Amino acid sequence: MRGVVSGVAAPLMRPNVDTDAIIPSREMKRVSREGLGEGLFANWRYSDLATREEKPDFVLNRALFRNAKILISAENFGCGSSREHAVWALADWGIGAVIAPSFGEIFQANCAQNGIMAVVLPADDVAALGAVAQERELRLTVDLTTCEVQRLDEEPLRFSMKPREREMILKGLDPIALTLSEHGAAIEAFEQSDRTARPWT
Repeated sequence: MRGVVSGVAAPLMRPNVDTDAIIPSREMKRVSREGLGEGLFANWRYSDLATREEKPDFVLNRALFRNAKILISAENFGCGSSREHAVWALADWGIGAVIAPSFGEIFQANCAQNGIMAVVLPADDVAALGAVAQERELRLTVDLTTCEVQRLDEEPLRFSMKPREREMILKGLDPIALTLSEHGAAIEAFEQSDRTARPWT
């Protein structure tokens, strides 16, 4: 169901995780988005970038989190350069939602355009979720239809999202497609009136 992500949450409790850390520039040589997940957090995941030998202590290399669908992190996640590849790498790896107290503005917009939920929660709530996830398996459901982060046997945590970003994710649209869906009739009417006013074109 679009707008709902359920699964294990992986804790990456580092502040100011920038887009170069999410995917280093050397990992952006593919001609398509497919396979970019291999380069996700490459400098942190691998002890040898050439052989892809993994660092066993990095969170996404641990058995519990290899299939995580949700990432929990600290403030200012996705800061730095505007590279959309960072979002593509997360999506290719399988992440459908990132929970943090704040995000880089361009990164947050890129998430919405690519179907990933960038969920802002108070820092204390994020820290509490991260602490649990570091101790035991934490399964969450991020539901954009209700704007809730749901936990087993716990009260859901409410969040908000910019209406336009929320609509893009729920409808699976990019900004151009969303604009056409909202204003297509008006655009067509304007184009028709313009053609009528200038019959020679």
